[in-house]
Amino acid sequence: MAGLQKSPNSIQTVAELDFPGGPIPLDSPFYIERSGAEALACAEISKPGGLVRIKAPKKMGKSSLMLRIIDAAVDRGYRTVTLDFQQADTAVFASLDKFLRWLCVNVARQLKLEPNIDEFWDEDMGSKVSCTLYFENYLLEQIDSPIVLVINEINRVFERTNIAQDFLSVIRFWYEQARASKTWQKLRIVVMHSTEIYIPLNLNQSPFNVGMPIKLSEFTSEQVQDLACRHGLNWSESAPIEQLMNMVGGHPYLVHLALYHLAILLQNRLSVDREEPAEEVGRAELAELLTAAPTHSGIYSDYLQNQSIAIQQQPELASAFQQVVDAKNSIHLEPLMAYQLDSMGLVKLEGNNCSLSCELYRLYFQGQNLCEDKWSVVRFEQLQQENQRLQALVNVDELTQIGNRRHFDSCLRTEWEHMAREGSPISLILCDLDYFKIYNDTYGHQAGDDCLRLVAQTIRRSLQRPADVAARYGGEEFAVILPETDASAAVVVAEQIRAKVKDLKIVFNPKSLDGLPNSVVTISLGIASVVPSEENDATALLLAADEALYDSKRQGRDRLTMSTLLNFRFAAVN
Repeated sequence: MAGLQKSPNSIQTVAELDFPGGPIPLDSPFYIERSGAEALACAEISKPGGLVRIKAPKKMGKSSLMLRIIDAAVDRGYRTVTLDFQQADTAVFASLDKFLRWLCVNVARQLKLEPNIDEFWDEDMGSKVSCTLYFENYLLEQIDSPIVLVINEINRVFERTNIAQDFLSVIRFWYEQARASKTWQKLRIVVMHSTEIYIPLNLNQSPFNVGMPIKLSEFTSEQVQDLACRHGLNWSESAPIEQLMNMVGGHPYLVHLALYHLAILLQNRLSVDREEPAEEVGRAELAELLTAAPTHSGIYSDYLQNQSIAIQQQPELASAFQQVVDAKNSIHLEPLMAYQLDSMGLVKLEGNNCSLSCELYRLYFQGQNLCEDKWSVVRFEQLQQENQRLQALVNVDELTQIGNRRHFDSCLRTEWEHMAREGSPISLILCDLDYFKIYNDTYGHQAGDDCLRLVAQTIRRSLQRPADVAARYGGEEFAVILPETDASAAVVVAEQIRAKVKDLKIVFNPKSLDGLPNSVVTISLGIASVVPSEENDATALLLAADEALYDSKRQGRDRLTMSTLLNFRFAAVN
């Protein structure tokens, strides 16, 4: 993985970062192998009639492993079929017959075969026998190569007592048939679930005591260290890793989310201050992140709120989890409650007992009364928080995470009125990336978006006072409002922005185009400054800054121009 050694300052690093949430792509440098699980699973599906059982709580990496099993099967020339029971309509589970017909049709469609299901379905024989004959005499006969059937979230079936026992016994029967039948040896099965099987099954009818069992465990400290390095966080000591794992354990999603945010923060910091040691930057950001982690302002806020809501929708589950949160040591819970909490990743099972899986949950849930009937209160608070978030989003540019045009207009109007009352100057800087359309066409929209993000954060970090405002004015244009700032001070800020954007060294050297004055991305700026009065208004300030900006562009770009509101005479400043 040579690509992992890129500098954190490289714009390509931003583009390569994977935001945690879904399966990790096959070509991602951020996938961590899980103690040989990949090799074990791939070896089992290469065996005639192989069966793999993969168990792990949600967001532990099952889907990422599934992608790699499927990819390995395709490399071997096998056909693959994926059934995700989370995607099945509720009506599918109405009866065993409806469920098995749905399964057969899905498998046939993915194998690009006409279902022809009615030719094999016989009510007198029953749906279990009909389904088995359909596989044996149609699907497996029509396909020459082995077929890998991946069943994701099979625990959805556990909840349906009307079909669970019969369906699971069918899976076990198919596995047993492969011991003697070459036809059935072509079928390889992978079942994935997030909790223990908690329905009564005859040992000879259960698919959960045969085949290759794989239980995905949490990351070790070595794996967390490895993943941190892949994010550009080259901590030379073990202390940061220990601090992170003390909070979230080795939970893959929680660890990955923290490292993703640290990598973004680190790159933004280094893009502005290249002399600050990267390791020290990472430590400072980690401490801040962990302090906020169990709060509503932390990076896990949405995840924790969703867990809380899911728990409180089930009073018995809430009562059980409350006991775990309040207990100093591991405690015994009724098995069904323990398995459900385990499937959510909230507890660790220790024999017949369970305990909280990480300190994050203890800090977040302690002091809460999960058992009281407060769903309406929780919902109200959730709606309030969502309303606050939406209000904030209204004023934030989604791509660059600085103010948007709406925010700019509001702030300019407010600060203009404020400065008019105070009799103080206000300055405005309009900025435009040079030849950005050419850059976007040459390197693609993803690189263009990454460029805009870096420039936006560089502009924001060039501002020194809380009242200063940076916003995306539109497209590749940015605006800076500087209250209580005269023309000379505004020129200093503008020159810092110009120099720091150029110092980002974002490569801009298209081979198909000659004559560009620079080989890196640059920015042009226009400045206007005035003391608000009855004789002028914010529109005049905006017009003056806009004219100054275009004068900078006419004079060759990568420069700033100062305007005077009264006579609009411009003086170029290189």
